Amino acid sequence: MELVIGTKKWSTWSMRPWLALKATGAPFTETLIELREDGVTQPAIAAHSPSGLVPALKVDGLVLWDSLAICEYLAERFPEAKLWPSDPVARALARAAASEMHSGFQSLRGECPMALDAQPHHVELSAATETNIRRIVRLWNELLGRFGGPFLCGDWSIADAFYTPVATRFRTYGVRLSDYGDAGAAGAYNERLLETEVFKAWAADA
Repeated sequence: MELVIGTKKWSTWSMRPWLALKATGAPFTETLIELREDGVTQPAIAAHSPSGLVPALKVDGLVLWDSLAICEYLAERFPEAKLWPSDPVARALARAAASEMHSGFQSLRGECPMALDAQPHHVELSAATETNIRRIVRLWNELLGRFGGPFLCGDWSIADAFYTPVATRFRTYGVRLSDYGDAGAAGAYNERLLETEVFKAWAADA
C-alpha cells in the first residue's frame, strides 16, 4: 500500500487516513508531496490522484482519493484493527461524527488552518467560527458522556482520527473550550488526542 499525503504540518485531510492506517499496524509506503510550491505541487499530486488532491491511497491497482473513503476501506480490510466501534449504536454515531467533520465546520477550517509549526497564540474569532466551536464542544461532550470515553465512542476510532486536526487547531489558536460550554470533559479529550502515539508519530515528522 502507498499513501500519498501533503505537507504534514498543514494537511489535515492527509492526517486523518494516515492515523487510521498507522493504527492498523499494516506496512505502507508514504509518499509526501510538499504543498504550496507554485508550479510543482499540482503536477506532483496529479501523478497520483485523479481528483488532483491529497490524500490518495494506492493499493492493488486501486486508487482511493477521499479521506473518509480511505478510512472506510481500511476499516473493512483490517477488521481486527477495530477502526469503528463494534457496537452498532456506537458505530453509527461515530460515523455521524466523522461525517459531520468531513463536510462541516467551514468557518473554523478557514479561520484556523492547521499549522503544526506555529507557536500557540490567541486570535479573535468570528461569530461563525465560535458557533462551530460550540457545536464541536457539545458533540464531544455528548459522545463522551454517552460512551464513557476515553475517546468519543469508547476506544479510539476513525471518528477520533477526524477530530485530531481540530485538537491541534484549538491548541495553536489558544481556544479555551471552557469559554464554549465545556465543563472539562471536552478539554481533557482534546489533550488525549494530542497524546496518542499515532498523532505523536505524525507530529514528529511535521
